[in-house]
Amino acid sequence: MKRLLSGIVIISMMAITFLSCIDKKKKNGNDDGPKNVKSVAISQNDYTFEPGKDWKLAWADEFEVDSIDKKNWSFQVLEAGHFNDEWQRYTNSSKNAYIEDGSLIIKAVHESDDHGMDQYTSARLHTANKQTFKYGKIAARIKLPFSNGIWPAFWMLGANINENGGDTPWPQSGEIDILELYGSKNDSVVEANIHYADASDSHSSMGATSFKLKDGKFADAFHVFELEWDANRVAWLVDGVEYTSMPIKADELSEFHKEFFILLNVAVGGEWAGRPDANSVFPQYLNVDWVRVYKKNE
Repeated sequence: MKRLLSGIVIISMMAITFLSCIDKKKKNGNDDGPKNVKSVAISQNDYTFEPGKDWKLAWADEFEVDSIDKKNWSFQVLEAGHFNDEWQRYTNSSKNAYIEDGSLIIKAVHESDDHGMDQYTSARLHTANKQTFKYGKIAARIKLPFSNGIWPAFWMLGANINENGGDTPWPQSGEIDILELYGSKNDSVVEANIHYADASDSHSSMGATSFKLKDGKFADAFHVFELEWDANRVAWLVDGVEYTSMPIKADELSEFHKEFFILLNVAVGGEWAGRPDANSVFPQYLNVDWVRVYKKNE
């Protein structure tokens, strides 16, 4: 989930590079580039998640309560256009995020007949300063939204990011995109990526890697999205199938050996997601059955 701020002057050459050179397909240009970059196609199925015998549960939110647990989650309230020229504003309203039938629901709403900035509301929840993690298996069972201009994400940011009370700007804080879906591209495809500051202190990334369903779209059913993360690499899985990984031992990847927190959100529009139009369907829903974090058995 890109961090580009709109309408704010960013100081330093690092930020100037960031604003002018962000590329979702950028590769590292070294031996630590992504693996298994070819898209993977699988059939939709009734996958039953099992973490494996090497993993033990460290934290979870099963959403089996009446309201969102404030010990785990905070609402990030932001005006429209704050990041990536996105059209939605993020609210703390129960109209945009709530618990229903044992799931967390994030609801993106079109509030008028116009398509443009500040005509949509949605929610962005995070665990910053409440639940942070270094290494492990981070997993969630999610049914994704669809439609032109929709941009849901399950992702992580470095706990030291200055946006949430830390002292480190993005991308030096690091970012791990466990999943992103761009409704204007393909509702059957999710993407994985990481973002960081390279040896010259400029923005770099693994380069987005895609996973494609053979049949249907991700809005048709729940799927389990996993990140396996240790001192050597990060790897991405959908319904138990690993489809890409990246080594993180290089010095410029030191961000990924610190604490991170989890985010869930649905953006509307934005530079990377395309724009809603007359064919778009609203409201849209991100349904999260559970989020779990596992640690390796010692």
